[in-house]
Amino acid sequence: MTEPRETYHVEVAGVARDLPLFEVAQGVRIAIVNILGDVELVKNAARELALKMAERNPEVLVTAETKSIPLIYELSALMDLPYVVLRKAYKPYMGNALEAETLSITTGAPQKLYLDEKDLRLLKGRRVAIVDDVISTGSTLQGIRLIVEKAGGQVVAQAAIFTEGDRAKWADIIALGHLPVFLSNDNKHA
Repeated sequence: MTEPRETYHVEVAGVARDLPLFEVAQGVRIAIVNILGDVELVKNAARELALKMAERNPEVLVTAETKSIPLIYELSALMDLPYVVLRKAYKPYMGNALEAETLSITTGAPQKLYLDEKDLRLLKGRRVAIVDDVISTGSTLQGIRLIVEKAGGQVVAQAAIFTEGDRAKWADIIALGHLPVFLSNDNKHA
């Protein structure tokens, strides 16, 4: 039998959750947000984010696979906007895909993001909102931004359910909540 995992309590978009803490580097733990299958959280968060993003007048929404797909789908339905999902693996049917490299805090390894050739037309000359579930290091955000700009789109908004870490770093992000990074060496969070 395993010992119960320590959690961090959050309340966002009218929904309360106890997020499990996982070590992602020596002495560094983060609260893991996994919205896959959490319909209540996705619907409530999408409703609040849609209201906050509306003033930026995006014409298309963009995210990276996988965990934020339910969120961008719900936002797309609420805002009546098309959405694009950047893939993490190239498939031959993607044709002349655009690519960018990122470093995710949860995987700890470099990853590539790919924009399917068919989605180029959705971004060229369009006002784009980048959407993610959690923005931690900004690496994925930077990769998405690079692809949007390569495709000829203009980023007008960046949104997430949560930002994480240094709150001041994310002042320009439309977010519903903020998560600390937990430092094990002194049992505090940053």
